[in-house]
Amino acid sequence: MKISSIKTYVFLATGVAALAVLMGSVSWMGNEFEVRKKQRPNVLFILVDDLGWKDVGAFGSTFYETPAIDALAAKGMSFTNAYAACPVCSPTRASILTGKYPARMKTTDWFGAPQPSTVAKHWTRDRPLLPAAYEENMALQEFTLAEALKEKGYATFFAGKWHLGETEKFWPENQGFDINKGGYFSGSPRGNHYFSPYNNPRLPDGPVGENLTDRLANETIAFIKNNPSKPFLAYLSFYSVHTPLGAPEELIKKYEAKKAKLGLNDQWGVEGTQKVRLNQCLPVYGAMVESMDRAVGKVLKALKDQEIDQNTIIVFMSDNGGLSTAEGHPTSNLPLRAGKGWLYEGGIREPMIVYWPGVTKTAQKSDQLVISTDFYPTILDMCGLAQLPEQHMDGKSFVSALKGKPMATRPVFWHYPHYGNQGGSPGSALRDGDWKLIEWFEEDRQVELYNLRSDIGETRNLVAENPEKAKEMLGQLNTWRQHIGAGMPAKNPAHKTAN
Repeated sequence: MKISSIKTYVFLATGVAALAVLMGSVSWMGNEFEVRKKQRPNVLFILVDDLGWKDVGAFGSTFYETPAIDALAAKGMSFTNAYAACPVCSPTRASILTGKYPARMKTTDWFGAPQPSTVAKHWTRDRPLLPAAYEENMALQEFTLAEALKEKGYATFFAGKWHLGETEKFWPENQGFDINKGGYFSGSPRGNHYFSPYNNPRLPDGPVGENLTDRLANETIAFIKNNPSKPFLAYLSFYSVHTPLGAPEELIKKYEAKKAKLGLNDQWGVEGTQKVRLNQCLPVYGAMVESMDRAVGKVLKALKDQEIDQNTIIVFMSDNGGLSTAEGHPTSNLPLRAGKGWLYEGGIREPMIVYWPGVTKTAQKSDQLVISTDFYPTILDMCGLAQLPEQHMDGKSFVSALKGKPMATRPVFWHYPHYGNQGGSPGSALRDGDWKLIEWFEEDRQVELYNLRSDIGETRNLVAENPEKAKEMLGQLNTWRQHIGAGMPAKNPAHKTAN
């Protein structure tokens, strides 16, 4: 073979090899592109503490200003019949992460509430009943939503209020979260409350005067920016709008001026033995709500800036009803009755919004009945992951509702065998369709029956008019309690009228 021929052969061989490498590169880039296109969706779960059903503009507030949340509702689905699993915080928080009713796990009161053995030193010591004993930690044996997603390759992040265990072995980093910014045993901000220094073992202090709500948003944004390659669960659990009340001064002044301009005055009623707020006009609370909304807006903007907003599921929820009957009475839940700590609608119905890019249509509303146990199976479903019915046994996926289709009907239950700080009494409740039944556990075992379609404010007890319906639902409630082994209160021997 001539040298020229050899050169030509080498050139052609080299060219073919180069082309093969190039084609391989193109193929690899194409595959990478497809992988990115098919990457499982991210999940941003936003949980607000003590936010009432009507505390955002999208759900009817005309005093509090929530443009970021309203914008989320405008592009997603708002659920008008969404419920927390308990009228106080820790039980609902456990239900979200486990997919189980609090009564099944015995996590029925906020962690730190009195146990039967400590009631003698508590304000409830002379009440007719001793509260049921409850578990003060979310058990490590529970395979949490975070653990389920982490097992499938998700990066997991938690920021804010945890309140699901006294010692650090029960804190977020031991319950499936890779990163924990601010989650520990406390149910409310300590230190300088909503401003640094925080005195929080999982959140280093910022500059003096830094706002906690804003800081948690910034920590979430930092996680999003520093996690470019894996799908993620970012669980942003605000301490706000829980007491102690506090917000940036400029926002408080804004709402003081707004209250004066509108000529609003505090209006009061009575719920049981408690004073109850009847209108929304407390400036510091309005400032807290708007501060939280601004933080939400910052995080949503970060998703868009990182160009991942179209591959991120966003859930917005509260853990119990707005605080209306105690501790400063900061908000009103009207037309719902009562508030946090009560089994009436004001204590358990929540403002819930879900945005699922490419699935939920803009500004949709759903009246499907959903409850906080449902998030676990629903999020797995949205992420294309297998269900875990032995874990999230009390939750049902509401993906069909997100797609605009009807869900299978089912009853939902509540069990709160405790006296609430806000005036509520031990009881259980059941909602089945339009009907809701409440059974109070004090000596007369009073039963109340309401039709929520015609009486959302629970003003007309229909037991006398519908005794068969009440009997049927009471039977359902008793069967459910027995099935899950619900703990019950006992007679209090210290009660002055006890036999």
